Amino acid sequence: MKNYLSLALLLFALLLVHVDGKAQNIEIKPSYGYQFGTKLNYGSNYLKVADSDEFGVSLGIEMAPNYFAGVSYKHQSTELLIRDRVVSPVEDRLSDLAVDWIHLEGTRYFKNDKVSPFVGAGLGMVIFSPSNENSDIISGGLSATTRLSFSLKGGIRIMFTDRVGLNLQGDLLIPVQWGGVYIGAGSGGVSSGASFSSTTLIGGFSGGLVFLLGN
Repeated sequence: MKNYLSLALLLFALLLVHVDGKAQNIEIKPSYGYQFGTKLNYGSNYLKVADSDEFGVSLGIEMAPNYFAGVSYKHQSTELLIRDRVVSPVEDRLSDLAVDWIHLEGTRYFKNDKVSPFVGAGLGMVIFSPSNENSDIISGGLSATTRLSFSLKGGIRIMFTDRVGLNLQGDLLIPVQWGGVYIGAGSGGVSSGASFSSTTLIGGFSGGLVFLLGN
């Protein structure tokens, strides 16, 4: 997780270096929230990412009035569940799962005094990192999987002062062909591979403080 957060900070630093003196504000938004899970079906069976809390931070630079460009990072610690009629007829935990999202994103604010609705979109990558696999189901470990991903967001920023405010937002996170688990029954249970993939949507909402630095 620390490595992924460091990567997000590095991307922001590179963006900051290439910004000219017209940038008006730097926006820092730490957040905490809830991320819904998702289910991936294969035949009558499925894998499922469980619901869980999530935390993150986004950093933005005002490129033009009410237009910000920046980097966002989100982390989710959850479980990967499975129901398979051969190896696990009843839904059970396949592994723990860390999910890290790193996106370059743009945000458009609709200014209304201290209250500013906003929309935005991002492009980047998501890393799914399984650990503590259930040895009753799977023989061996599961490898981490990195995929291209997109994001959409919308919400509202409420400023208490010129520098500090509250950010409330909803997110739609879209990994492209998430997968990395081959579902196959054998004497050792489920075996690992890279043959199972699918596209899915993951929604969530979060809240946190806003800090504005600059002019």
